[in-house]
Amino acid sequence: MTNAPTATAEEASLPATALALSPGDTIRITVFNEAQLTGTYQIDDDGFVSLPLAGTVKAGGMTRVDFERVLASKLKGEYLTNPKITVEIASFRPYFILGEVEKPGQYSYTSNLNVLSAMAVAGGPTYRASQNEVLIQRGGKGDFKKFPLSPTVMIYPGDLIRVPERFF
Repeated sequence: MTNAPTATAEEASLPATALALSPGDTIRITVFNEAQLTGTYQIDDDGFVSLPLAGTVKAGGMTRVDFERVLASKLKGEYLTNPKITVEIASFRPYFILGEVEKPGQYSYTSNLNVLSAMAVAGGPTYRASQNEVLIQRGGKGDFKKFPLSPTVMIYPGDLIRVPERFF
């Protein structure tokens, strides 16, 4: 069908870093008893967040828990005695689907999204769509890889999905 390499089984399931904080994600930071430090922030294209008192802090590539620790250490001492911080992901960066679907475009990511659900959100496959494979570029980086058209293939924030045309 296409010349894209076939993905491994591990690439089809959830990688440990798939839901790490990434550029484009919007996060809600709560600093308990510090209303002026609590707020919603977007991670910039370089993976940083600018926060009052803490300055510009690297968030991209970290888990929520790791980022909470980094923020606590930045605010501890000079500003706060023992800061209690929670970080929640308010919204992930979108995924994109193109090719042989009824409504190609950009869609909001939801947790536990698989390739069949993503296609359904995009109006379902066209009559020309491949019935056994899909091409996915993870996180919008690297090359497209072939994945089986299966509910076990998970979609992650920032993925670019291409539904190829089938050959009759």
